[in-house]
Amino acid sequence: MTKKRVLTGYRPTGKLHLGHWFGNLQNMLQLQHDYDAFYFIADWHALTSDWADTSGVRTFSEEMVLDWCAAGLDPERCTIYRQSDVPEVAELTMYFTMVTPMPWLERVPSYKEQREQVTDKDLGNVGFFLYPLLQAADITIVLADFVPVGEDQLPHLELTREVVRRFNNTYGEYLREPQAIIAKEGARVPGTDGRKMSKSYGNAIFISDPPDEIRAKVSAMLTDPARKLKTDPGDPDICPLHQIHKLIAPADEIAEWDSCCRAAECGCVAHKKKLAEDLVAYLAEFQERRAELAARPGFAWEVLDAGAAKVRPVTDEVVANCRRLLSLDSGV
Repeated sequence: MTKKRVLTGYRPTGKLHLGHWFGNLQNMLQLQHDYDAFYFIADWHALTSDWADTSGVRTFSEEMVLDWCAAGLDPERCTIYRQSDVPEVAELTMYFTMVTPMPWLERVPSYKEQREQVTDKDLGNVGFFLYPLLQAADITIVLADFVPVGEDQLPHLELTREVVRRFNNTYGEYLREPQAIIAKEGARVPGTDGRKMSKSYGNAIFISDPPDEIRAKVSAMLTDPARKLKTDPGDPDICPLHQIHKLIAPADEIAEWDSCCRAAECGCVAHKKKLAEDLVAYLAEFQERRAELAARPGFAWEVLDAGAAKVRPVTDEVVANCRRLLSLDSGV
């Protein structure tokens, strides 16, 4: 039986950190076995918010491929490609602008939130306003059956479904309405300051950080703010250090740290040292594999070129059929 197709992507706006590792990346590793998986580098999406400084887009795209493949994504098993290598996405986005009322875009929750909360970037550009349609085109250009999303992303997918329905009702039933796969809830990974780990907060531990940098970041981590002295009992449930450690260490070891922290029988400094060494060891195999791939000249671009070659027959056919439906074909 032919596998159903699933699609997801990342914006190349920075290095991947532990939040990515324990979140969507683990889902992607499993999906490549269960579905015909399409994974794309969303470099055009990066431009919608970072249009004033595009200097990092190419480098971050390359690093993302290295991270993905070193983590276990297999280009022979899934299709990895770059959004800008598929110009048909832009053409389909244009067609979607013709059938999408402006209020549909204005009501997208994240559009309002980011316009209000992001103060260090100019998000008044048309590209940012239209990014939900670009996202819809990303999904439908490959006729994806499923898109993994969190609960908070369901409005985005529903907008795609509405746009597809209106396109089909106007021009003829053709494009596929994608269904949601409610992504398995990834672990909430706190940053070194206790907030959600994010590169924009400057609190991230990146999966490609060298060992000494990992040790330095862990050493500077905040712990239970109420624990001023080693003799003060702590609460591991609110300690970022503990929350990260339990993601990588055996349960019995975590139980020991939990118990001794609550009883004030061990200190945060000792726990930080242990977490740092465990984290270095945990990432060692990945980082070794990543270094091997990075040492192969042009590896990332070979993967992206091969992925583009695999996806183009699909996108060419979709656009050709859309042109026919819109009476834009040659008629031959």
